[in-house]
Amino acid sequence: QLQASGGGLVQTGGSLRLSCAASGRTRDNYDFGWFRQAPGKEREFVAAIRWISGFARHAESVRGRFIISREKVKNTMYLQMNSLKPEDTAVYYCAMDESLGPISTTHRTYKTWGQGTQVTVSS
Repeated sequence: QLQASGGGLVQTGGSLRLSCAASGRTRDNYDFGWFRQAPGKEREFVAAIRWISGFARHAESVRGRFIISREKVKNTMYLQMNSLKPEDTAVYYCAMDESLGPISTTHRTYKTWGQGTQVTVSS
């Protein structure tokens, strides 16, 4: 199971840190990702990380502003979001990919999802 938290309302240029706590079976070889979905839009890849190595990928739209990380001891993944923009407003979801392939940016590859947390950036 995945439990996302940390969303909220922030002004343009502000920061938030999202957390995703993982529980259940072993996950060292899995990948974990953050996706977001704004009203009326498709679910969009934000960032993903390979649990065992920490190797990460970030979407071009957030590169340099967002950083994905994980803390293995706490079984928790984070998304540090800086320099937030109104277009970052969305529900943010964490997800787990057990396919053992390359880090995927496609939401269909991820089979386990958290419940989502709302991020709203005011202009």
